[in-house]
Amino acid sequence: MKKKAVLLVNLGSPDSTKVSDVRRYLRQFLMDGKVLDAPAPIRFFVVNALILPRRPRQSAEAYEQIWLPEGSPLIVTSKKVQALLQDRVELPVELAMRYQNPSIESAIASLKEQGIEELLVIPLFPHYAMSSYESAVERVKVVAGRDAPGMDLTIIPPYYEDAGYIEALAASAEEYVARDFDHLLFSFHGIPERHLRKSDTTGCHCLKVENCCEVASPAHATCYRAQCFKTMHALAKKLGVSEDKYSVAFQSRLGRDPWLTPYTDFEIKRLAEEGVCKILVICPAFVSDCLETIEEIGMRAKEDFEEAGGSELTLIPCLNEHPRWIQVLEEMVGDFAG
Repeated sequence: MKKKAVLLVNLGSPDSTKVSDVRRYLRQFLMDGKVLDAPAPIRFFVVNALILPRRPRQSAEAYEQIWLPEGSPLIVTSKKVQALLQDRVELPVELAMRYQNPSIESAIASLKEQGIEELLVIPLFPHYAMSSYESAVERVKVVAGRDAPGMDLTIIPPYYEDAGYIEALAASAEEYVARDFDHLLFSFHGIPERHLRKSDTTGCHCLKVENCCEVASPAHATCYRAQCFKTMHALAKKLGVSEDKYSVAFQSRLGRDPWLTPYTDFEIKRLAEEGVCKILVICPAFVSDCLETIEEIGMRAKEDFEEAGGSELTLIPCLNEHPRWIQVLEEMVGDFAG
């Protein structure tokens, strides 16, 4: 019987809040052709001449506001999830980050030393996007194919409307939704519109057909926007939130090209200006709290909401180490372990 193991893959984080470490992280992240999908020479110029001279210091200051004594919240949480899952399954569980540490290379090397022949890869990205899910999966394939060519890979597909994932989200959010609130905003990480078109396997559906996300199409298998909407509607139904009390937005845009709309920062202000007093914000594209949730939403968006006239913005934490989420991961492993 072949020896099996599990690899959890998340996005990653700088090794510290030092500007040099943040610069190293941003360089690796932005030089990924699936993130900044311009030709290599243009990407090199944009990253090194336009972004890296200033952005690392700004990002380092933001990271300093959320950094834990043990390190980056995303890394700390991911390691806790790894440990909790390891306690519940017999197969070895490794953790890797698409960018920086612990690296995919080190994880594959460790698994190879253990004699692993079959590997279950669980991308910690519920939705398909070329800049997250696709990039992580392709990198694991490249590294495993190069460093451990005899290792067979089984990849967990996007689980954006998986019943267990939706139940886990509902379990993590129910105590917040049980409180008095005026509006629930689903804030998903944004992507450029061109990424949506590039991921359209039909070449003629995404952002080309009216109400494209509502019209059934094979394109939805790799359509980030459609998958986000499915998560939103499924979770709202599970939580019992009526359609007039929730909406969607997309955060963290970069550059001047069109990104998915509406933009979260615009929506936060609009809702406040229209008289919404108490708002809940949930970020289902992330399974672990990180800079984009803690600082961007929990701090900056909260301040913007209050300055625009709102009284209270509450960030609903990500799944993090919620027991129901660990159970979902355990179920994924159980199906693989046989």
